Amino acid sequence: MRRVSIQTKILGLTLSLSFLIILLLTSYFTYMHGKQIAEDRGRLALELSKSVSMMPTIIEAFESDNPSEMIQPVVEKIRQKTGAEFIVVGNKEGIRYSHPQESEIGKKMVGGDSKRAIEKGEYYISEARGSLGLSMRGKSPIFNQNGDIIGVVSVGFLVEDIEKQIFKNISKELVISLSALIASIIGSFLLAKSIRKDTLGLEPYEIVNLYKVKNAVLHSVQEGILSIDKNGIITSMNQRAKSLLGIKGSVRHLKVDGLFPSNYLYDVLNSGEPQFDKELTWKNKTIIVSCTPIKDEKSVNGVVAVFREKTEIEQMINTLSEMKTYSEELRAQTHEFTNKLYVLSGLLQLGEYDEAIEMIQGETTELEFQNQIVFEQIRDTKVQVILLGKIGKASEKKILFEIAPETYIDKLPDHIRLSQLTLILGNIIDNAFEAVSDIEKPVIKFFATDIGEDIIFEISDNGKGIADEDMPSLFERGFSSKEGEDLRGYGLSNADKSVKELGGIIEVQNGKENTVFTVYLPKQLQGGEKQ
Repeated sequence: MRRVSIQTKILGLTLSLSFLIILLLTSYFTYMHGKQIAEDRGRLALELSKSVSMMPTIIEAFESDNPSEMIQPVVEKIRQKTGAEFIVVGNKEGIRYSHPQESEIGKKMVGGDSKRAIEKGEYYISEARGSLGLSMRGKSPIFNQNGDIIGVVSVGFLVEDIEKQIFKNISKELVISLSALIASIIGSFLLAKSIRKDTLGLEPYEIVNLYKVKNAVLHSVQEGILSIDKNGIITSMNQRAKSLLGIKGSVRHLKVDGLFPSNYLYDVLNSGEPQFDKELTWKNKTIIVSCTPIKDEKSVNGVVAVFREKTEIEQMINTLSEMKTYSEELRAQTHEFTNKLYVLSGLLQLGEYDEAIEMIQGETTELEFQNQIVFEQIRDTKVQVILLGKIGKASEKKILFEIAPETYIDKLPDHIRLSQLTLILGNIIDNAFEAVSDIEKPVIKFFATDIGEDIIFEISDNGKGIADEDMPSLFERGFSSKEGEDLRGYGLSNADKSVKELGGIIEVQNGKENTVFTVYLPKQLQGGEKQ
């Protein structure tokens, strides 16, 4: 019986599998992608409607004489940033307070699908035809401070636009599938032709023995070892490297992008020059990396990276930095109360007992109100300690620091660490302190809620606002609107970085009377596991 060569087997098997997999995946992903686009638009519409319905600005607007005057600019800005076709806010009677077409404001909402939100207080996705056409809608009721339904938010994406996007993606997928099939045919032919050359005449069992020896060497060392070829494809990775990078399962034939700081590897690949003891940050870990190029007589064929962790030392430094911050804020609070005790002592010595009693009662009333919110409505100790420090700092700087009475959050998920929360809230509040430093009557307001899928923090100040030209660079590292201060420009950058690590976003509303920073932190990790 004639033996089939390895080359023939590889060519036949690769072509068959490539054709079958591309055919199945193209069919499957074409269907799933279309379905996913529609579902994503529906979920996005619902989440946007929830967020808008819970905004204090929207709720407060219902109590004004002309709600649309306050609501229309806010929701239009959100609509333009999110790409929604419309964001309509209406009262219980369905009368619009906002609409992309201002001529529609004051008219009754169209579609007849708001009944469940207005009457039953439900959050849901619907499909109905309105003034702009057939659309996928997210509906959310608006509750006042007493828990009564006062209106409804409707966010929608036109079904026509969704269908166009689906057909556009299908066309791309067909082109990609055909390209992948052609590439597979060409690649299989070239692979089969060069297989003997690549194996240097070695038989399969000899190649297996060499592979086992290589693996034994890789897994016997304590440093992480990673190697890639000239195309950035991972050729080997030991178990220690997987542990340091938080990777599970096989990584063979995968691109290094997204699994390791690939830019550093590509630099060595392109230059052909080794680099040693480079400090990099990857997924909350600091690693020290040394890279050596793999060369032959003519070119660089790959890179080997050896790395180890430095995160423990950095964590210790961060902890000391946090403790220093808390110490400074407690010192400020102590200094403020010491001054008040001196004033109280002077009043008593001068016999001004009524003024002394009035001062004590005023301080007690203010302290009891703040403490009631901090300790009874905020159940997370991390947020409590940050706020207590900032309240003391605000008192020393003669800044009115108000915590919204409707603030309420339960214990935060475990994946939100104190260090991250300190960078986020601490830096944004400190930025507010600076913004109001030259204001005659400085006021900073804080609001927090964990209703829905996100934890929301809102910090507003009545400072001079942010210049329009500074808005695009607001979160860039090293950027500061104040010249000549080299140590500035890192607070908001660090806050933005921590928010992104937690999968959240920061929104900035630069109004005429105040500037509002809103932080959205998802309660669930990206993997979907609830903490």
